[in-house]
Amino acid sequence: MAGLLLLPVACDDLLDQQPQGQWTAEDNKGGSFATEIFSMYSKVRGFNVTTGNVALAIHNFRCEDIEKGSTASDGAAWATQFDNFNYSPSMEGISAYWTNNYAIAHIANKVLADIESAETQGLQLTEGDFINKAEALFFRAFVYFNLVRAFGEVPLIDFPITDAAEANVPKSTVDKIYELIDADLREAATLPIPRTWGSQYPGRLTWGAVKSLHAKTYLQRNNFGSVLSLATEVIGSRQYNLSTPFNKVFREEGENCSESVWELQCTSTPELPGSNDIGSQYAAVQGCRGAGDWNFGWGWHCPTQQLADAFETGDPRKDETLLYFYKTGEDPATCPANTPWGEKPVANADVINKYYNKKAYGDPALRAIYTKGCYWINIRMIRYSDVLLMAAEAANEQGATADALDYLEQVRARARAGNDALLPKVTTTDKALLRAAIKHERRVELAMEWDRFYDLVRWGDAPAILGSMGYQAKHQYLPLPQTEIDKSNGVLIQNPNY
Repeated sequence: MAGLLLLPVACDDLLDQQPQGQWTAEDNKGGSFATEIFSMYSKVRGFNVTTGNVALAIHNFRCEDIEKGSTASDGAAWATQFDNFNYSPSMEGISAYWTNNYAIAHIANKVLADIESAETQGLQLTEGDFINKAEALFFRAFVYFNLVRAFGEVPLIDFPITDAAEANVPKSTVDKIYELIDADLREAATLPIPRTWGSQYPGRLTWGAVKSLHAKTYLQRNNFGSVLSLATEVIGSRQYNLSTPFNKVFREEGENCSESVWELQCTSTPELPGSNDIGSQYAAVQGCRGAGDWNFGWGWHCPTQQLADAFETGDPRKDETLLYFYKTGEDPATCPANTPWGEKPVANADVINKYYNKKAYGDPALRAIYTKGCYWINIRMIRYSDVLLMAAEAANEQGATADALDYLEQVRARARAGNDALLPKVTTTDKALLRAAIKHERRVELAMEWDRFYDLVRWGDAPAILGSMGYQAKHQYLPLPQTEIDKSNGVLIQNPNY
């Protein structure tokens, strides 16, 4: 546990915070099961689950708005497999995603079994213990949502493993996986998980995170009645708002702001300026691939020109999503200065991408203190604007047009930042036209975040939009890792047409 403690930071208030899952002894609302819960917070922030090229490739490289980037030779296999839909069951990244998500599920299963055992024995459980139970249920639901979206049918393991052979079970149907997700999130919402932890415990899971994740799982199934019910609960709680300007949401000052529903906490200290123990490589994987002062990282996970062209004329979110740069040997005048710091990053001459992700762009003052890899940047997992857009889509599909227009306008109003000449108010009451407007808004508001590929799949738009990139029906799901099939001795069956 000593290794989980966060050293105090005296030099910068922005970083004087406890990383998610690394709480101090007086924080023991975690109850008797806190150690395992701490490990799940840390593992969810892991490279192969949310913060590294593995997760970014699986969630995002597969859509038209994001590409691998970097140079043609760097990670060429990744570009082939994910940008061009040439998946291979032997791909190490696919195996890492599978293994690391299941590792979290196994910890959650142990915690839940231990709590059940304690209850059976008549032991007195504390409020903190029941909060731990809610957290374990949330994390198990989250990783199974990752797995079912990525692979479709997967083994459903909802019991603690004492021997590896016990985990060798056949795949369960997609419906069965979602039954577990629904049950876990429903139960978590009934437990005493707080609506807010205040500023003392930023990033710790809340009731709003539970409800919002549940809404997202129903959205993936186009179950709009359930989406609307859950999203409007979150909206009606008044726990969240869009008062933080869009141009600050992804800056350090916007971390854990009023629209943060679920945010993974990262930090740096003088002793650990670039550590995955208290921070992550999320920004470094996406940082400008340059030299010297401009060597921010790998230069992967880059916006495409298609995304750049998708923004409406004058939409301020474009400049807050695209990080502009110029290449070595090019005229600096060709590069707009990036707000708010006026920088013009210089990338290597052989990079193939046109932009970098500004949503993973760190303060130069902090880069000078710590590392150009910006390990302290938090990862925004669910924002309130996503909840509003879920509600807008569901309301439109349910025939509640006025409500849909209201939720949509809240997002657009924040985006236009007081300039009424920009982003005209959507007024159509035609269901199909409003659906198209909401689809557009999800694309530009949530660009470079987590769901574009999965949105295209659930809308049925993937064949038309991604077909020229090589997408076929089978590519909705990844192949199961060949290593897992081999270990199963015939129990696991590969996904169709792989």
